[in-house]
Amino acid sequence: MHHRPSRRTVLVTTAAASAALAAGIPSAAADTSLSAADRRRIRGIVQRMSLEEKVGQLFVMRVYGSSATDPDPADVAANQSEIGVSNADELIAKYHLGGIIYFAWAHNTQNPHQIADLSNGIQRAGLGHGTPVPLLISVDQEQGAVARIGAPATLFAGAMALGAGGSPADARTAARIVGTELAAMGVNQNYSPVSDVNINPANPVIGVRSFGADPAAVAALAAAQVRGYQGAGIASTAKHFPGHGDTGTDSHYALPVITHTLEQWQAIDAPPFRAAIAAGIDSIMTAHILVPALDDSGDPATLSYPILTGILREQLGYDGVVVTDSLGMAGVREKYGDDRVPVLALKAGADQLLNPPLLDVACRGVLDAVASGELTEERIEVSLNRILALKFRKGLFRDPFVTHEGVDRAVGTRAHLAAADRVTDHGITLLANGSGLLPFPRRSHRQVLVVGADPAAPSGTGGPPTAVLARALTGLGHPAQALSTGTAPDQALIDQAVAAARGKDAVVVATYNVTTAAPEQIALVSALVATGVPVVHVAVRNPYDIACLPPVAASLATYGWTDVSMRAVARAVSGRTSPAGRLPVAVPRADDPAAVLYPIGYGLRY
Repeated sequence: MHHRPSRRTVLVTTAAASAALAAGIPSAAADTSLSAADRRRIRGIVQRMSLEEKVGQLFVMRVYGSSATDPDPADVAANQSEIGVSNADELIAKYHLGGIIYFAWAHNTQNPHQIADLSNGIQRAGLGHGTPVPLLISVDQEQGAVARIGAPATLFAGAMALGAGGSPADARTAARIVGTELAAMGVNQNYSPVSDVNINPANPVIGVRSFGADPAAVAALAAAQVRGYQGAGIASTAKHFPGHGDTGTDSHYALPVITHTLEQWQAIDAPPFRAAIAAGIDSIMTAHILVPALDDSGDPATLSYPILTGILREQLGYDGVVVTDSLGMAGVREKYGDDRVPVLALKAGADQLLNPPLLDVACRGVLDAVASGELTEERIEVSLNRILALKFRKGLFRDPFVTHEGVDRAVGTRAHLAAADRVTDHGITLLANGSGLLPFPRRSHRQVLVVGADPAAPSGTGGPPTAVLARALTGLGHPAQALSTGTAPDQALIDQAVAAARGKDAVVVATYNVTTAAPEQIALVSALVATGVPVVHVAVRNPYDIACLPPVAASLATYGWTDVSMRAVARAVSGRTSPAGRLPVAVPRADDPAAVLYPIGYGLRY
């Protein structure tokens, strides 16, 4: 019988954690770098704060606009509608926020100088209203599928591409470069690395955001990225605890259920988080998922005392900052109201409350819980002390400001861009080459059609992926024409692609998340194969696409579609590099998902 902690089950805490909780400060394991003077300063700051200021420090909030004080009128209107303020300065003054999260759709990340100016404006607001406290400025800059800041910042291919490369050194290099550039722009907390073990090919929310399906490999790469980010001076965040890798449901829209037993969780999901903790991770993000084997109460992990306190804090010994995933996601809002969710997250053991849909409702809910005695002010101070300790460790109380000169020295440098190309080359995976089509001979000047899906890329990139790949092939001596057909081409587009393929020496077709339930991309590839022109298939997101397609002359998996991945494909196709990646996940058969078509570790060479 599996042990299932419930709300009546309180696991034995370590003596250090118990003492820390009683004292209302993080244990020494979490803040050994703090001096006695820093500890005294933290106590002094807490003593000067009102209850409203203490509660505000626990929240991390979105805000619209490229400027902290003078956003565009449309952003002012959005802020007033959603938050009841006009700009970031007013938001911080009113709610005493501890953090701001940047999004591209909120117009926070237009270019590096603008980001630096916004960050400085946010820090001036934090130091200029009420008790002076700098802010944690965060972003989801995972790379690959999730990157809020585009070029000219350096962009990598993402976690699964690193998993295919299999090099902890490469993973650490990527994180160090990304962390260095974020720090130069005033961003001091990155919600990365994704530490979920993606063992479900149908996972709609993690997929290539994960390093792969092998727990030991994911653990090694996650730990390497923790060291890379934090070596660059920013806080990193392992997510999504206790593990979001085996679900067919997206927690943005519903509440997933993870059916792993306790033993399966320990073997599959726990190792990357254990490794991140051993590497000194600054923060861990919760998942809005049900894991009945860990807590049978029906509450998502974000609101689960047995998971966040019983397992994460007490069993795994973690006493750093715990940040919730966005409180606006459906997975955490199904059972409780928006006033109750932050209260229950704090009772479960969380510290930072991320992006509630209605900030005023969320703050009032916490304040009312303190007034009623459901939460104590001492409990608020436990989380507050963890957050302040993190800010001290990151040097924010010394100097939270950045300069344009610092941006220019760090962001998108030639050395960083060259490293991104080199690291991305290591992950390109050759799955099929039975005809020996690849690589194209160096002096062949193959006439190529590049066709297929063009998923959206971060801002500042070189355009649709097919266009970027066509330009890269042309630059390497193989004149290429690009034709975007999207992820659901109709018959007219398929006919156009077939016509464009005539007279070409090869066709490179990009696919994006092919399924038999949506056969349009399959029809496109089938029609191109039927022309008799050799077809090179490139899966630009999940590597499972090949299982749904007819036989092609060659097939590559890139795990990403931004410029750096497309350039790497061009180098591999033209023989400038040899594909070195190996599958970090198994590719199942389309007609029998229980059977493996290509196992973990598979990858051809030439």
